[in-house]
Amino acid sequence: MEMDMNEEGGIWALEQKIDQPMDEEAGRLKNMYREKKSSVILLLRLAFQSLGVVYGDLGTSPLYVFYNTFPKGIDDPEDVIGALSLIIYSLTLIPLIKYVFIVCRASDNGQGGTFALYSLLCRHAKVNTIPNQHRTDEELTTYSRNTIHKQSFAATTKRWLEAHAFKRNALLLLVLVGTCMVIGDGILTPAISVLSASGGIKINHPGMSNDIVVLVSVIILLGLFSLQHYGPDKVGWLFAPIVLLWFLLIGGIGIFNICKHDKGVLRAISPLYIFRYFRRRGKNGWISLGGIMLSITGTEALFADLAHFPVTAIQLAFTVFVFPCLLLAYCGQAAYLMKNKEHVYDAFYRSIPDGIYWPMFVVATLAAIVASQATISATFSIIKQANALGCFPRVKVIHTSKKFLGQIYVPDINWILMVLCIVVTVGFKNQSQIGNAYGTAVVIVMMVTTFLMIFVMLLVWRCHWILVSIFTGLSLVIECTYFSSVLFKLNQGGWVPLVIAGVFLLIMYIWHYGTVKRYEFEMHSKISIAWILGLGPSLGLVRVPGIGLVYTELASGVPHIFSHLITNLPAIHSVVVFVCVKYLPVYTVPEDERFLVKRIGPKNFHMFRCVARYGYKDLHKKDDQFEKKLFDNLFLFIRLESMMEGCSDSDDYSIYGSGQQTVRSNELMMTENDTFSSIGDSIVEEGISSGKVSSHTEVDEMEFLLRCRAAGVVHIMGNTVVTARQGSRFYKRISIDYIYAFLRKICREHSVIFNVPHESLLNVGQVFYV
Repeated sequence: MEMDMNEEGGIWALEQKIDQPMDEEAGRLKNMYREKKSSVILLLRLAFQSLGVVYGDLGTSPLYVFYNTFPKGIDDPEDVIGALSLIIYSLTLIPLIKYVFIVCRASDNGQGGTFALYSLLCRHAKVNTIPNQHRTDEELTTYSRNTIHKQSFAATTKRWLEAHAFKRNALLLLVLVGTCMVIGDGILTPAISVLSASGGIKINHPGMSNDIVVLVSVIILLGLFSLQHYGPDKVGWLFAPIVLLWFLLIGGIGIFNICKHDKGVLRAISPLYIFRYFRRRGKNGWISLGGIMLSITGTEALFADLAHFPVTAIQLAFTVFVFPCLLLAYCGQAAYLMKNKEHVYDAFYRSIPDGIYWPMFVVATLAAIVASQATISATFSIIKQANALGCFPRVKVIHTSKKFLGQIYVPDINWILMVLCIVVTVGFKNQSQIGNAYGTAVVIVMMVTTFLMIFVMLLVWRCHWILVSIFTGLSLVIECTYFSSVLFKLNQGGWVPLVIAGVFLLIMYIWHYGTVKRYEFEMHSKISIAWILGLGPSLGLVRVPGIGLVYTELASGVPHIFSHLITNLPAIHSVVVFVCVKYLPVYTVPEDERFLVKRIGPKNFHMFRCVARYGYKDLHKKDDQFEKKLFDNLFLFIRLESMMEGCSDSDDYSIYGSGQQTVRSNELMMTENDTFSSIGDSIVEEGISSGKVSSHTEVDEMEFLLRCRAAGVVHIMGNTVVTARQGSRFYKRISIDYIYAFLRKICREHSVIFNVPHESLLNVGQVFYV
């Protein structure tokens, strides 16, 4: 009894009349929502906090950079100057110029990471592989998008991207690869940072077994991951003083070593020494770039952690404090190595003055713990964004701060990271091989960001292609050089992040594939609204007291689960509301713009459609008030509908037929929003007693809805089982019947997210073959 939405004839014209997109409703809801500007004091406070969450990884790199650069020792002291020069220019070009001043500006309203860049592109080009967006979504105040002129280079790029599904899928795959490498960072950073710091125990006890160092590292890691449930806000306040002290100490020790050992290391600021370094060392110099690159690890975490802190706070902390201290620390170590090249294997601890060695060891260990926090927080943020775009199974996300909604904790991911991190630490037992693995993950993430930034600069910023070429050329020259170096170390630990990323990529791609197929099934099997209305007010069924909320991913038409339900159970509730929960490529949807409500058919049908829209910053925060908010908006819609009918001379079905009426309804909503924030029996009594109810029809319908609500609300959700067709290839059967089915089983259900009581939940099963 299904009906094609594209069929010709009168029924199509009727459906266009009665089930139009919610353009006017979206326009009516548009407000002047803006993020609050940070005060100077708050900015300084957040800059201080960012030290504890964002810069730990980048700040602890001096623990292991020179050791990984010269794993076989230093042959010529001048090599130290060349390596220092490479470190200085790497820190200047990548973290400072590329990320802090360019890439961070590409944040999606303060959200960072590869998925934030992807969401920007999805708003400026039709590259989203789940085509559930509509022009009404563009009315959102957080749906920022620039107009692209048809004859511009940006328009040409846009058409090129949209031309073939292959390009859209390739772009998504690129984003997934970057995401998986960030997850790899979240595993490798704690391992190398904590292991390097714990290694300081052996300086004064050379005979100590390395197993003891590994055991101490594992104990520290267990404590670190156990603290994550407190959230970045509390952890930031705990760790920020430690990192502040750490940077002050490494900067001060750097100045001490420069003055004591060799002030001549400052000549490394000349890039001429880089040329001499490669000429002198040849292939070994090229391979050593894998160690040099560890000086910029944590840079991608800096970008991904934008969700936790404003861009200005991160920029302020890095340029004024972090960058100078890092330069001093590396220069100090280089000055020490010029006179003590045999100490390269533990250059950091050897360069510490004897009087403060043990206090510095304690601070270094604590700073290594903080370093891990940066990538763990980044992993949480990027997993949440992947959830919103249908690229990762739904997992529990806990918002740890009421003030800063970007600060989250993901329990399942936290424990997975902990287990894998401990396995890596125990498996390798030394920082050299972990460093090789770490470098592979870092450089691949940076290259992915560069490729995404090309499209962001063209489509979002609309930069001239010459500027884009300069940025791309400089970035890729540096990053491809580093990448070519880490390829030499794939068999020395560099394969680890590739394996980790491969597993997560498989999970994310299979989940996304299943999600897309489920949406396509919904689209192709939906029922025409016009056909439903042709059945009459009773819908050819027994209308029982109560309200049925039918959940669907469709913003138009009737979902297949509804026809499946009434075919097997020929009865339906007196009031039916089709609820579409929609996830958009925006960071948040303001509460007063979240719900769109419209009526389907004449009033005596008692059928409505409600679209609930969420951004990736809102996603998976358990909404205990979802049902109440939905009914509040439904009651408000009825009241506004009645008011508009009372002041309109038009007989048209749409109550928003003119711009003047739309403006009026918007004014009513803004002026009476407080009055209707909680709507129930009181709204009807208040309306009757004060004379504010515009007609008896409104009172009757409100009373009818309240009686139905009192009779019971049932949440009707589809439980679609996706299975591979008979005769499918074996890899498809394994992917769909086993991997995807397992992920569906363990993922978080919508009923939990929206706090639906079990006694009010009705799952309608159906099977879909792919």
